[in-house]
Amino acid sequence: MLSRISSAPARIAKKITASLLSLGLLGSGVLVAPSNVAALPPPDDTPEEILRAEIILEARSPLDGEPLTAAEYAELQAALAEAPYPPSIDSELQHLIFLLRLRRMLRTFVPPLRLLD
Repeated sequence: MLSRISSAPARIAKKITASLLSLGLLGSGVLVAPSNVAALPPPDDTPEEILRAEIILEARSPLDGEPLTAAEYAELQAALAEAPYPPSIDSELQHLIFLLRLRRMLRTFVPPLRLLD
């Protein structure tokens, strides 16, 4: 009786292994059933190489987000590159940005200011 009990786990392991092999789950470390494996993509799928080489003919303005043609976009980029100074900001807005940066710096050194958020 003892030999029969000790061989029970081996029999169960053999049955599990056989069923996994029949499903294709144990062969070469692949965890999918053989009937669900597709070797090639569908024929109507566009290859990635073609998608990467595709020329984009429409663009959006970085200023206001309006749609532009490729020529208009190139002109806008050239005009923005020619500007000697960046766009100016209102002095009140500059002061507000300065105060927010100062507050952020103070919060790192004075922890009780974090309670005011």
